[in-house]
Amino acid sequence: MSDYPPLALVTGASRGLGAAIAEHLAARGCHVVAVARTQGALEELDDRIQAAGGATTLAPMDVTKADAMQHLCRGIHDRWGALPLWVHTAVHVPPLSPADMADERDFAKSLATNVTALQRLIPYVSPLLQAAARDRGKARAVFFDDDRPVKFAGAYLATKAAQRALIAAWQAEATTEAAPDVHLMTPRPMPTAVRARFHPGEDRAALSDTRSEAARLMGEIGL
Repeated sequence: MSDYPPLALVTGASRGLGAAIAEHLAARGCHVVAVARTQGALEELDDRIQAAGGATTLAPMDVTKADAMQHLCRGIHDRWGALPLWVHTAVHVPPLSPADMADERDFAKSLATNVTALQRLIPYVSPLLQAAARDRGKARAVFFDDDRPVKFAGAYLATKAAQRALIAAWQAEATTEAAPDVHLMTPRPMPTAVRARFHPGEDRAALSDTRSEAARLMGEIGL
């Protein structure tokens, strides 16, 4: 049996690293369920994947909506029965501001996307990963960290810290044979919209290409 998964869920797949990972997986025969809020960007992703001979199922959904995520996971269960790979790149970056001027609505949106959505998705997706681990002997959940400037990024950094804590707890608890391998990876600096928010005016030519970085990161976990 090939170690390469026949199916992957990529949450936050419309742009940046998420889109690059979706294309990387699809190019290697993996059917990608691509989730993002922006339907137009998902359709552009689908066009690129199909042009390269790959296959996707587009899911234009907001990860912060519980009903949508329940429907998504139930659909994966009903169609495929299991999920060997989940790659989560969905993130919200609020406007930068001093800590003593932080906007409550911006913080709430960051908390909803970066923490609450993940806390909700882990229990939804975990049974699908466990089913794949029992069937194939391995399943993976992949998350990403980053290194951002401290100044003016309090809301983002606070929610990313909470996200890391959730992932670390799942890693420590995933000790049974049916548990997925839980990975927290740190990409090299890339010319993404997220990075541009923190580093305006940066020389983007010196940064790592998202497709090359997707290939490197997936290669580190055997994909």
